[in-house]
Amino acid sequence: MRKVTEMVYAYTTDVDIDAERYEKITQGFGPEPFEGQIVHLCIQKPGGGLQYIDVWESKEACGAAFESRIHPAVDRAFGGTRPPEPHTEPIDVIDVRFGPGH
Repeated sequence: MRKVTEMVYAYTTDVDIDAERYEKITQGFGPEPFEGQIVHLCIQKPGGGLQYIDVWESKEACGAAFESRIHPAVDRAFGGTRPPEPHTEPIDVIDVRFGPGH
């Protein structure tokens, strides 16, 4: 079996923000989907903070999205003072599946 990670860039990120700040950030992205993003999952961590699980077609697609839309939205949500970049932990993806209609 060929692992999907041979074809995609995937990682987890823990962030010390709440759902309200997350929504403010994501509203700044605009309505268009990110080019090259396969899936983004945001979950509430026990004890506080959020965790993102992201899968992109490539590291380059991810970097382009951060440069053009994600970092500017974060900057606006934090009043122009972006917090330090959170640590990302690469993950090995074996399979990605979507339900009907997705």
